Amino acid sequence: MKYTNSIEIALPRERVAQLLADPAHLPMWLRDLVVHEPLNGVHGELGTESRVVMRSGKQELECVETITRREPADLRAIPEGTVVHFDREIVGAGMWSVVRDSLTEAGPEATLWESESEYRFSGLLMRLVALLMPGAFHKQSQRHMEDFKAFAEQGRDVREERG
Repeated sequence: MKYTNSIEIALPRERVAQLLADPAHLPMWLRDLVVHEPLNGVHGELGTESRVVMRSGKQELECVETITRREPADLRAIPEGTVVHFDREIVGAGMWSVVRDSLTEAGPEATLWESESEYRFSGLLMRLVALLMPGAFHKQSQRHMEDFKAFAEQGRDVREERG
């Protein structure tokens, strides 16, 4: 299963890249995140493997995320016209996924975030979920992007919605 999401954020590309790369901000916009901790390497750096636990209802899904591309490596003073790339591979029980994010300038104070996602399932349950509800994955990815946009532009924290 493959799909693409995109969203425009009313901030310069360099600022968006820095916010996305900062692990301290993840709980503020990545809805249902329980844990995101490096197993080796430095968070967000090329080659780093992290343990990621997400909650969906009463279920928790644990995966290992590996950063497979981060260009440029230094997110300060990104040259004009440069496309920022963040790619990661995610492996969990019965599931393999790759996400390829790119950030491009959409204006002096605007960034276009495009995200390509691909999923493969080996477990019967996950194959069934993907078959019966393929739009759920796409919708969840878009919601994460919308939550990030609200965080980046307005400082909104998804944890405050939980009550």
